Amino acid sequence: MKLNVGRIIALADGIFAIAMTLLAVTIDLPKKSQELSVEGLHKFLIGQFQEIFNFALSFILLALFWVIHHHQFHHITHTDKKHLWINMFIFMSVTLVPFSTSIAGDFPADWMAQVYFHINMFVMGVLFYLNWAYATKNKRLVEENLSESEIAIEKKQLLVTPFVAFIAFLVAFANPHISVYLYILVPIILSLKRFNFRENHT
Repeated sequence: MKLNVGRIIALADGIFAIAMTLLAVTIDLPKKSQELSVEGLHKFLIGQFQEIFNFALSFILLALFWVIHHHQFHHITHTDKKHLWINMFIFMSVTLVPFSTSIAGDFPADWMAQVYFHINMFVMGVLFYLNWAYATKNKRLVEENLSESEIAIEKKQLLVTPFVAFIAFLVAFANPHISVYLYILVPIILSLKRFNFRENHT
């Protein structure tokens, strides 16, 4: 049964907006009862570096995933029940990001806290890959004129985040604090020519 994609897109926009907004809650504020001197305030703000970095990182990663979702549904013209459930699991992983970000930011030296965040990113990346792979198999849910080369490049792009998340997962056991910084590689890798559809067709 072919179903309209309008409700998936609307739900996705709402869930991403809420998750991205809730990320700000992961940053601690000084207690109202706490009287801080100028020096104390500066120390407090410096002490928030890890949480602010994790906020910015998660916000950018969610923004990248939202752009991917938007791009996928530019080509996906209809959906079915299996595809709907793939998207439900995507949304579930998105709603977990504020929590995993908070845990990773509060306990930067704890391997389990970092591993939780990396698993969240890995699962979300894999689900986005499955979303595209299912929709494009035999052009099941996409436009008939969508080229095989664009389908392949999109798949290649979608493997970047789960690959980096897997490496970060392994690094977390040896150096939890450093592992989260590996995600800086995601936009760098995606900017390479081989991952860019336009560059590959010029």
